[in-house]
Amino acid sequence: MAKAVVALLRTKPATVVEDYRRLCQLAGLEKALDASRTTILKDNITWHNVFPGVNTTPWQLEGTIQALHDAGLRDLVAVHNHTVVTMPEKGEEDLKFKPIYHKYNIPVLFNFKDEHMRWIDYKPSFTPLALHRVFPDGIKIPDYFIGKNIVHLPTVKTHSYTTYTGAMKNAFGGLLNKHRHYTHTWIHETLVDLLAIGREIHTGMFATMDGTTAGSGPGPRTVRPHDKNIILASADQVAIDSVAAKLMGFNWRELPCIALAHERKLGVGDPAEIEIVGDSAVARENWHFEVGVNLATGTGRLLWHDTPLKHLQHLFFHTPLVNLFIFASEFYHDKIWYQLKGLPIVRQWETQSPWGQLFTRYPR
Repeated sequence: MAKAVVALLRTKPATVVEDYRRLCQLAGLEKALDASRTTILKDNITWHNVFPGVNTTPWQLEGTIQALHDAGLRDLVAVHNHTVVTMPEKGEEDLKFKPIYHKYNIPVLFNFKDEHMRWIDYKPSFTPLALHRVFPDGIKIPDYFIGKNIVHLPTVKTHSYTTYTGAMKNAFGGLLNKHRHYTHTWIHETLVDLLAIGREIHTGMFATMDGTTAGSGPGPRTVRPHDKNIILASADQVAIDSVAAKLMGFNWRELPCIALAHERKLGVGDPAEIEIVGDSAVARENWHFEVGVNLATGTGRLLWHDTPLKHLQHLFFHTPLVNLFIFASEFYHDKIWYQLKGLPIVRQWETQSPWGQLFTRYPR
């Protein structure tokens, strides 16, 4: 059986956009997507604030768009999602996506705006691992996603709830509505369900992943940034996640979403069954990343996972009390942590890192 292919390149600011074009060609972008269909660009706004290693980078977005054009895919549409703690309109502007979408004439839609798309009932052809338990009244997905290609644009970083986050987790924002935090107790099973749904509804799937600056520690927002100068791409959402997780120092068998997806043949998680093309020597690196928690994610772990407090999650998160947690998370992340710790890190990155310097040169 043919191996899954993941393209991996070492890059630098002077060549990164061209490197993304080569990366996508090596990863088989043209064969992965249906050129006769619209292609959704699902960027990753983990945080609406600028912070290294956390969000889709401008060069990742621009390089991926150029690669899609190279492959004859010009009907491109960006779709943003809403979370209870993220403002996509602010993120699109502050993260410098807006000028890129304007430059390439790419319309921007929002999956939470009725004038852009509707949420419809969806009955998967398979038995879900988790979604039917989380949403007993029915699974809903945005109608706009059906019958279109999708390209995910995550970054290489850790996550306090899932250990790592990548292409599989990026689907979380697009296919589930703002109540997706209900799934956190079964987050790994949920990601596998969403991958299976994606394979049913999309005419093609592809991902580019930016590791120019990667993030370790209490992700996905308050990470410790590390310049790693690598980029990845693949048509296999599981394989690209497995390779990225291995670079960060994690064993794919200990990451339930990757192991379950591999077991269900939704993609390839075993590195022995993945062919690395490009700079294959990079795949042997081990960055020894660690996962941590901050005040907000530590509280979340207590309430979502296997502690006695998880029995209170319905009270806290399915009633108006959830607004207290939303306010607390936003206040902690945006008003305390970002102002006291985050901004000095951003300023250092923008002045001392070649990638931060490149970010400052992109128009806002």
